[in-house]
Amino acid sequence: MNLKIPKDVKLIISTLENRGFEAFIVGGCVRDALLGIEPHDWDICTDARPNQIKDCFQGYGTVDIGIRHGTVGVIINKQPYEVTTYRIDGDYTDNRHPDSVSFTTDVVRDLARRDFTVNALAYSESRGVVDPFNGIDDLKNGIIRCVGNPDDRLREDALRILRALRFASRFGFRLESETANSVKTNAVLLSNIAAERICSEFTKILTGEFAEKILNGFREVIAVFIPEIKPCFDFDQRTIHHKYDVYRHITHSVGIIKNEPVLRLSMFFHDIAKPLVATEDTNGTRHFKGHQQASADITQNVMRRLKYPNAVIDDCVKLVLYHDVRFNGSKKQVKRLMSKIGEELMPSLFQVMLADLFSQSDYMRQEKLNSVLTAEKQYQSILNENECFSLKELKINGNDLINSGITDGKTIGAVLNTLLYEVIDEKIPNKKTALLKRAEQLTH
Repeated sequence: MNLKIPKDVKLIISTLENRGFEAFIVGGCVRDALLGIEPHDWDICTDARPNQIKDCFQGYGTVDIGIRHGTVGVIINKQPYEVTTYRIDGDYTDNRHPDSVSFTTDVVRDLARRDFTVNALAYSESRGVVDPFNGIDDLKNGIIRCVGNPDDRLREDALRILRALRFASRFGFRLESETANSVKTNAVLLSNIAAERICSEFTKILTGEFAEKILNGFREVIAVFIPEIKPCFDFDQRTIHHKYDVYRHITHSVGIIKNEPVLRLSMFFHDIAKPLVATEDTNGTRHFKGHQQASADITQNVMRRLKYPNAVIDDCVKLVLYHDVRFNGSKKQVKRLMSKIGEELMPSLFQVMLADLFSQSDYMRQEKLNSVLTAEKQYQSILNENECFSLKELKINGNDLINSGITDGKTIGAVLNTLLYEVIDEKIPNKKTALLKRAEQLTH
């Protein structure tokens, strides 16, 4: 079996071998190469000690990336590559990092400390694949299996719980039964993991091709760090407009929308508050008045807690808040919506609306679909015809108002916004003279 390795990586391996050491590419890059996926990173392991690694590459330059854990950065053609000494990890008292490490000369002992069999693989052109835990068979069969005892592996590093789900979501693999049970049993340990790490892994789970399957199969794991989702489990919507309970509606919508982070996150949160605002009429039909705002509030709180970037939070909150707008066929309504969320986010809003629609029942589907598609055409027309929908298109600005004698900052902002909406509503033309005249009326 021959894997395609970049020439710089080959150089590192051959340099170590020529000095009498073993060296392999290891872990995810071997897994991806075997799957026919171009690896993003090339990690190398060796029996050489850190000082020996540095000595081998004196002519290239090295960086002490994680020297205490045996990792040296080797710089080849201005590109850093991590080269790590075979090691054995000590206890993990914080469920994340080993308290200590010790070096070994046995590559199999190094592979034994790794998380899953599909990652416990090493390869070199001179030795071929080293696969002591049958990782290649698990790759062929689409199985995620912990190396050794699943409880031991997951308690060592609780982030592996989400990594298992991430790999399953990305590749469509299934978790081997003992590993799956251990993931669920040890999920509570995620409370020991930094929010930033959970944020990263959860986003990767959501953007996997098989996210819907994982969200459905391991919902209690997700609820450990997003407990706000738990009331949605099995919550019957009791309305002709829906065929799924709230959680299944959410996961189905996640599964069918484009796998971009903002879109997937927005679908995950868009109806999260429905159980909290639900009411029933005398016929037993449930209604969810105000769920848009309540869901947007939860979205903001959860995403802040998980340390998402502010720009991502802002976009998701807007999409959740306006995901259920009922279009009435009016172009003015579309302009008002554009003024609230911005023209750049409108295509995402239409995608969110369609994913929501196609996760509902068939009741009135064509009518609802036509409404969204009409609004989308109106949006394109507004852009094509350079129609006014925000302050930047308004033919008047703050300086114009100052020159006309309006100097108070708050008044200027209020007047500009009033003028904008009157232009959108076609009450006045978007012409400077008419706008200045109306501004004078508003301030006298």
